[in-house]
Amino acid sequence: MLSVTQLTCQRGERVLFQDLHFELPDAHWLQIAGANGAGKTSLLRILAGLTEPVQGTVLWNGVDIGAERSLWHRDLLYVGHQGALKEELNPQENLLFSLGLEGFESSPAAIRNALQQLGLHGREHLPVRYLSAGQRRRVLLSRLLLRPARLWILDEPYTALDVHASQVLTHQIEAHLQQGGSVILTSHQSIPLSGGSCLTL
Repeated sequence: MLSVTQLTCQRGERVLFQDLHFELPDAHWLQIAGANGAGKTSLLRILAGLTEPVQGTVLWNGVDIGAERSLWHRDLLYVGHQGALKEELNPQENLLFSLGLEGFESSPAAIRNALQQLGLHGREHLPVRYLSAGQRRRVLLSRLLLRPARLWILDEPYTALDVHASQVLTHQIEAHLQQGGSVILTSHQSIPLSGGSCLTL
């Protein structure tokens, strides 16, 4: 379970949110909604351990995520809105590189299959700099099919996706929930998920 207590975030002189509390059990998903600039991405970055809050705690199974950072990052898969891809590498090389940095192995065949499921067949060996915004997004989301994790944190995952890729993403989220995983995501649109229990923030 993820547990958030008295969380406060401030950017400059502006307090984005304060005294935030919520819990996310296994097999549940949380949709964070709000206007641009409301602090959605800032909250996700705090939950992922990438930004320190002004106040408050984030616990994973009762343990502060800062105290067991390596274990937390192993249980977590974070896909940010502006994901890092190396422009000179192709999608397959980018995935091999990112998985290797996190200590996970995957075969070239598994990576090709994941890319194909996201609609990138024929573009596996094309340098990322030649891909569209939607295609780059699909490269990042291919990690969901390759990288085991108990909690997914996804920042605007449906942005720039076509109908096919959106359906694949929805199916993968539903499968993750059915296997007992948890998901936190931001989105400006309603998410047609049939699995898991939905919470809204």
